[in-house]
Amino acid sequence: MMSVNFEELSKLVIDGDTDAIKSAVKNAINDGADPLEIVDKGLAKGIRTVGEKYGKGEIFLTELLMGAEAMKAGMEIINPEIQKQKKELKKVGTVVIGTVSGDIHDLGKNIVTALFSAHGFDVTDLGVDVPNEKFIDKLKELKPDILGLSALMTSTITKQRDIINTLKETGLRDKVKVMVGGAAVNEDFVREIGADGYAENANDAVIKAKDLLK
Repeated sequence: MMSVNFEELSKLVIDGDTDAIKSAVKNAINDGADPLEIVDKGLAKGIRTVGEKYGKGEIFLTELLMGAEAMKAGMEIINPEIQKQKKELKKVGTVVIGTVSGDIHDLGKNIVTALFSAHGFDVTDLGVDVPNEKFIDKLKELKPDILGLSALMTSTITKQRDIINTLKETGLRDKVKVMVGGAAVNEDFVREIGADGYAENANDAVIKAKDLLK
């Protein structure tokens, strides 16, 4: 196995170079790199940097979106590799995940979904802008171990609280572990709304999910 330049992968995401990222990811896979390492040490690291730069006002929205597109292009190549790995894993648990209504951000959710899947979870991704009722309906239908609620904006994290309250009202709260995430979410908010878990990045989310199911 040749050594893979994860820093270069990160830089291509930061630069928003979609074509180059596709080729670099394919090369990394052909060189025998672990798909999860490509995500964690390369792509995810790059998109975190893009997010931080945007948060500090160092780059414009256009550059943030270009980074997101590059990340997405890389993930499209990696996901089939992750699925191949998954076939060899024993099932760890089931997850229903989605971005709450009013919010169309899916980058962080997509990374979490890919890593969950790679670690042996069966994941049903409901997509973005998901109405509260749809989360509840899917919960009743699929009876997952974990419900993942993603919200990137301050204006939409209140939906996470609303869904948890609905779970309590319908007698479903004790039947599922609720994990929340997103840039605007923090530990205080998690405690306040009564969620079971929260993680700042996809790797921690996987560790937390496994802990919750012990």
